[in-house]
Amino acid sequence: MQKTFRQMSTCLPRLPRRERRAFKIACLDATLEPDDIPKTSEPVWILGKKYNAIQDINKIRQDIISKIWLTYRKNFVPIGGGEGLTSDKGWGCMLRCGQMVLAQALVWLHLGREWLWDPQARDSTYLKILKKFQESRQAPYSIHQIALMGASEGKAVGQWFGPNTVAQVLKKLVTYDEWSRLAIHVALDNTIIISDIKKLCSSQSKLDGTNLQRSDWKPLLLIVPLRLGLTEINPIYVNGLQKCFQFKQSLGVIGGKPNVALYFIGCVGKEVIYLDPHHTQRTGFLDHKETEEEIELDLTYHCKYASRINILKMDPSIAVRIKSELMEPEKQPLFEISYNRPKEWSPTTENAIEAGPASFSEFQASGRHFDSDHEFEIL
Repeated sequence: MQKTFRQMSTCLPRLPRRERRAFKIACLDATLEPDDIPKTSEPVWILGKKYNAIQDINKIRQDIISKIWLTYRKNFVPIGGGEGLTSDKGWGCMLRCGQMVLAQALVWLHLGREWLWDPQARDSTYLKILKKFQESRQAPYSIHQIALMGASEGKAVGQWFGPNTVAQVLKKLVTYDEWSRLAIHVALDNTIIISDIKKLCSSQSKLDGTNLQRSDWKPLLLIVPLRLGLTEINPIYVNGLQKCFQFKQSLGVIGGKPNVALYFIGCVGKEVIYLDPHHTQRTGFLDHKETEEEIELDLTYHCKYASRINILKMDPSIAVRIKSELMEPEKQPLFEISYNRPKEWSPTTENAIEAGPASFSEFQASGRHFDSDHEFEIL
């Protein structure tokens, strides 16, 4: 390999030394097999789809690259105008993770689970979804809209958001977007209340006799904040967490500590697969994707290779989507499902703390208070 590099250098005598070095590194990277998916007999799960790590490697990568990848951006219009921030580097990673979850929900709702991204295609629905997240004051889910709406949740522009803040902000913003036809519900106190969800999804619907018309039911994005330990995930919850990536409605998990939020989209064995928003890219705008510049900009919304970490290295506060098969088989279920609100819940509980500890006795024994907007952050 070194001999090959020496030959490359002699072919580029006029290149500055720094450029020659960059060229060598680029050539070396091109010869290495990416370590995104391990070569294993264990199944790979990507948001409810099962793959064989060896036979389906190209399908896995195509599925991953088709996810809308939202990262830090720079040089956008100042948030709030005037001397406002023009980049979200260092504070916007949780906002970007929230954007990715919502973007994936819209893709499935309007394009379907089997939809795959084509760098040359100009799908009008895909472009419409993408434009909703661009760095523009007019875009309903832009960094501008989320940051400014965060002020109503007590977060100043430029302040790092916790998962509950992101969830509550997106819940508010989605009500102004009629085209998306989506409702967001944030479960509280490790409990999903069926009656609350029915009320939310049918609040503006009409009844046909005693049956709700299917066309009047709003699709639901359900966010369930959980804490599965204090300083690390309790291994008893690992099996349940793995199942969160296996059912077909799964939109994954987001989380991390301040400045280190990640979007987890799958798992393989004891590892979780994630998209990382901590890449600062230039700001640009897509119209009809007809120019080379727009085609290149579209590429920045898709991550070629995902990353992975051991599941026990995730932070223990998480939020997921779920179905009933995850509850009964588990010795220690991740959360509860109830038809009606517990009597002890107040009418204002909706804005309360997003997730309780793994167990109250364990929490008391620690003698420490965990505020999920400052300690463990996974949505």
